[in-house]
Formats: sequence, structure tokens, C-alpha cells
Amino acid sequence: MTLNNRKRLIVLCGPTGIGKTKIAVELAKSLACDIISADSRQLYKEMRIGTAVPSEKELLEVTHHFIQSHSIHDYYNASMFEMEVLNFLQHYFTRKNTIILSGGSGLYIKAVCEGIDELPAIDLNVRKKWQYLHSQKGLEYLQSFLKKNDPSYFQDVDKDNPKRLLKAIEIIEMTGKTYSSFLKKVKVPRPFQIVKIGLNTDRTILYDKINERVDRMMKEGLLEEAHSLYIYKNLTPLNTVGYKELFAYFDGRLSLEEATGQIKNHSRAYARRQLTWFRRDSTISWFEPEDLSGIKKYIDVSVY
Repeated sequence: MTLNNRKRLIVLCGPTGIGKTKIAVELAKSLACDIISADSRQLYKEMRIGTAVPSEKELLEVTHHFIQSHSIHDYYNASMFEMEVLNFLQHYFTRKNTIILSGGSGLYIKAVCEGIDELPAIDLNVRKKWQYLHSQKGLEYLQSFLKKNDPSYFQDVDKDNPKRLLKAIEIIEMTGKTYSSFLKKVKVPRPFQIVKIGLNTDRTILYDKINERVDRMMKEGLLEEAHSLYIYKNLTPLNTVGYKELFAYFDGRLSLEEATGQIKNHSRAYARRQLTWFRRDSTISWFEPEDLSGIKKYIDVSVY
């Protein structure tokens, strides 16, 4: 593929609660471009408050893509996101030269920027077996198995995400090889320029932002939204911070105060994991979330 220097994908990433949406909207308005959401949960139309979907005003100000575009009943993964975004960009770049990819889902961003590895198809019986073991023995059983059989991948994986653990375990059982051995780490060239910007700030400030956002979500009706989705609690998209804790409240396992506290704790832990992921990428240039002018200047000079 031939690189077209005039076509730019500006990646805006960082931890949850840092303020990516606000900066993305301001940048998009100044650049007269659209925004692609790289949030693996904002995709789902049933999950609005708990995924911090941009406000109606923000959605009207700038055209967004891959926001509430799928249902929680649809199967979706990073490979599908890669294919759909690349197909979209092929048409988009015939009209405009710049677009922003904004979000905190590292694997989705990696898929678009670099490609992700093709993996063997999973036998349905293997999948059912490990889903059953997960339901009977819990998350710790999956963690223990993966740590023993693929310590390299276990070190990097989101250990609280059963979907990620199960995917690796299924590959191990199917092939007798480690999941990490299938990750070639070979970047696929893209026919457009990629400029990566990361947002971060002092950890105390970030944690305060996260806590405030959770309180705001509760005031906006997160409890009611989660209750409307309770009957679907076993679906993978709903194994998400903000929903699973409230499901535990509905089950009587937590008080509402405890559930809200856990949402804050788990959101902060998720932010730490996101930062660990993004800091491995040396091509990301980091900025404070309030430094809009600095970000704009960096974009202006970031040309080949």
C-alpha cells in the first residue's frame, strides 16, 4: 500500500475519565473532521450512561462513528472493528483528509493502527467446556490455568476480563501451544499517517475525576439503566465496570453504597491497566488533558 501523507488518523487515547471526549470534540471542530469511537462498550446502543457516551450536544456538534452502532446481543470483537473501520476510512478519505480515533480500548486502537493476529478457529465443544468451568469454578480458576500455561501472556492480559482469559485458554487447549506464540507483533502498514496523542495527569487528580464521574452517572440514572439490562447480565458486553457491580446489588450481594464504591475502585484499577498498556507504545506523545493548545500545535507539526 502507498502511504498518502495527506490522509491523517489522529489517535487520542488515555485512561477512563481523563476527558478524551471533550478534547476529541474540540479538536474535531477545529480540524473540521469526524470522530471514530475506539471504546469497546460505547458500541452498544443499550449501554449509554454507564459507558459515558458523548452528550447529545457533543454528538450534534461533531459527527461520531461506531457509537451505539451495535446491540449487546451481537457478537463483536477487535478483528471485526479493524475490518469495519478500515472499510469506513477507505470511503471517508475520499472526502476528507483527517479523522480522529478516540477511546481507551487499547486492543481496538492497536487493531486499527497495526492490525491484530489471525488465530485458529475454536471448536465449539472446547468453548462450551471452558465456559462451563468458568461458571462452576470462577475467574480465579481461569487465572490460575493461564498463569501456569502461558505466564508471558498472563503478565499482560486484563486478569479481570474472563473474555480475554477464555480466548487464550481456548487457543492453548486447541493447539497445545501458548497463546502468546500466536502473537507475531508484526505491524501491518497503513496507507495513511497515524499521529498518536495520549492524555494523562497526576494520579490523584485522575482518581478524583473518576470518582466524580461515577457520582454523576448515578445521578443521571445509571442504576435504572443497569436494572433495565439486569435480565441480560450474563452477556459478555455487560461484564463491564458500572454494570456488574450494580447487578451484584440487585442480587443482594452488595448494598448500593458498596456497589457504588466498587464501581469507583474498579474504574481506578481499569485506568491503571489502560495506562500500563498505552505506556508500552513509544509512538504516543503525552499531554495534560487541559493542554488543548499544546495538542493542536503538536498535530500541526506532526507531518511526514
